[in-house]
Amino acid sequence: MLWFAGALLIMVIGVLGCFLPGLPGTPLIFAAAVAHRLIVGASGAQAWVLWILGILSVLALAGDYLASLYGAKKLGATRLGMGGAVVGGVIGLFFGPVGILVGPFLGAFALEYAGGRAGRESAKAGAGATLGLLAGALGKLACAVAMLFLFSANVLWRALAG
Repeated sequence: MLWFAGALLIMVIGVLGCFLPGLPGTPLIFAAAVAHRLIVGASGAQAWVLWILGILSVLALAGDYLASLYGAKKLGATRLGMGGAVVGGVIGLFFGPVGILVGPFLGAFALEYAGGRAGRESAKAGAGATLGLLAGALGKLACAVAMLFLFSANVLWRALAG
């Protein structure tokens, strides 16, 4: 149970990684599940569960990337605006929850505007980049919670049944 608790702690950090840049999110959850299986052996998650966790991890990363691109492109952001959204998001971390939401918008707006776009176009691109980043984060969160639940249910079920 100590190894299970440790794996869950790492997985919770992975869930936080869905919103905080620098934490790998779903890959961290997958790595914790695999490490748990390697440490405890057959009493860890079953192989089919690890396969599903791996697939969910890849889907979360791809979905995050695609949601960000779609949101930005839909409302007219360029690569410059997307880069600004990422930089603004990182800087926004230092300003709490408001900074995390406002940072990507301000970053995208600033770089689009500095790149010669009109204020209204820059604001629209900033909104698109921000909405795309938020949609991607929500998708990653859904995958992360599903991964955490599947791992926990499988390990606990097997522990109680055995």
